[in-house]
Amino acid sequence: MKLIEITENDAWAKKEFLKLPLKLYKNDSNFIRPLDADINVVFDKQKNPNFQHGECIRWILQDDAGETVGRIASFYDTRKMNVGNEQPTGGMGFFECVNNQDYANMLFDACKNWLKTKNIEAMDGPVNFGSRDKWWGLLVDGFTPPNYCVPYNFPYYRQLLENYGFKDYFQQYTYYRRVDGPKLAELFYAKAERVLRNKSYTFEHIKLNNLNKYAEDFRVIYNESWAKHAGTSQMTEAETQALMAEMKPIIDEKLIWFAYYDGQPIGVMVMIPELNQIFKYVNGKMDFWGKIKFAYYHYWRKKCRRILGVVIGIRPRFQKFGIESALIAEFSKVAYDKSFNYQDLEFNWTGDFLPVMMRLYESFECEISKTHITFRKLFDETKPFTRCPVIQ
Repeated sequence: MKLIEITENDAWAKKEFLKLPLKLYKNDSNFIRPLDADINVVFDKQKNPNFQHGECIRWILQDDAGETVGRIASFYDTRKMNVGNEQPTGGMGFFECVNNQDYANMLFDACKNWLKTKNIEAMDGPVNFGSRDKWWGLLVDGFTPPNYCVPYNFPYYRQLLENYGFKDYFQQYTYYRRVDGPKLAELFYAKAERVLRNKSYTFEHIKLNNLNKYAEDFRVIYNESWAKHAGTSQMTEAETQALMAEMKPIIDEKLIWFAYYDGQPIGVMVMIPELNQIFKYVNGKMDFWGKIKFAYYHYWRKKCRRILGVVIGIRPRFQKFGIESALIAEFSKVAYDKSFNYQDLEFNWTGDFLPVMMRLYESFECEISKTHITFRKLFDETKPFTRCPVIQ
């Protein structure tokens, strides 16, 4: 076996890193090739702002015949590695491997040994060198075509991780419902109506001609609502603007909603068209022909009939007032209109450490469609392992 570190100028190794999943999943009808650009940006120091606060390294693994049989990346972010953790914790991600425990162990050892040189004592995985809404968790149930930038893997990956000593740190649930499914319960609307009657609250979907404003509103809500959770950190203005610029080509104005109290942003619900329904036709490339295919299937054939709910967040002072119910109720006025183009809605994962969000999706008549797990490996296995604490 030969472990090869991918250096910045090693075009061949970078290509092997991208090609390996195509070889592994060539007979799997559920697999949708991610866009090369979405993988490459994670490892681009000029485009990924997380490099300002940490480091990242990646490898490919070749067998004795010179065939690439595995890949992996490891990273840490100084803003996140101590937040909510009993020990400094880094990450491993983008793991792909044939069904061979020795190969997997070699890849995991590479991450562990590199992180230990940085005085890090544990690693989570598979996770992303960036935000949690992308490339986060190992799929363990619901082996159906993946959503955009959501991990897909073989069932045997779980055994490879657990045999190495990774343990279930938290579970992540993707929730599903038909857009034109059963009307929401009266109790749901009653809760929303109590908020909507108060004229201090206003709700609106975004307008593309004012994205800078909404980017800042999102940052305010995010930094109060999520930044104190383990594995997350404050978003900078540059990060938020970069996020909005990245999303702009796919934004549907009626899918992103904000809540305000006396004009101040207090809540947000972000949804996007589930673009893997289109990207499955472009074979990972958004080059000239990829863009032609995208336009053909998206705008003319209208193949995208599913929404991906990325996140719902409420500033702490306004939680438990029913703001999230009011956001969904306002959106439902659009969704139940016969002219609405989408049929299905999946909410990107929520962790089992957030029972309040699980109850919200259940009240929205959703069912769990996929389960991912974020695993944690303690380098000193004599220390007690604790799961992610529940946030009430």
